Amino acid sequence: MWHKDFTDRLKSWSALRTEIQTMPLEQALNKINSWWCQAPWTGYYLHWDDMPNWPNPWQLLSDNIYCDIARGLGILYTIILLDHKDLISVELVLTEDNRNLVLVNKEKYTLNWDNNVIVNNRLEISIKNRFIYPHIY
Repeated sequence: MWHKDFTDRLKSWSALRTEIQTMPLEQALNKINSWWCQAPWTGYYLHWDDMPNWPNPWQLLSDNIYCDIARGLGILYTIILLDHKDLISVELVLTEDNRNLVLVNKEKYTLNWDNNVIVNNRLEISIKNRFIYPHIY
């Protein structure tokens, strides 16, 4: 269930990050993917052409508007804040077929593809654009 109140969303997001901190990476990624796929979906909110103006994690939760890019961005932010020993890399990508995917550990895991599971094999995708977050506030 997605929380309507901003404070409750922040608490839930914090609890998620605490819960997954010590999980095996694949299990943690599944939890992250499932949590963000509960967010209420809207057709358009963020656009790749406006990348410099994308919200930070807390603004994203405050705005509470989630298109495919916003969900992917939320997944990316959550993973970035996860201090996990098995985490090598993470990026949000736009594919040639206009899917917004989160690729983890050099494309070993693909999130934001399916609401219930992560894809844990290398998909044949052509990347049109990518977003690698340089740091967290």
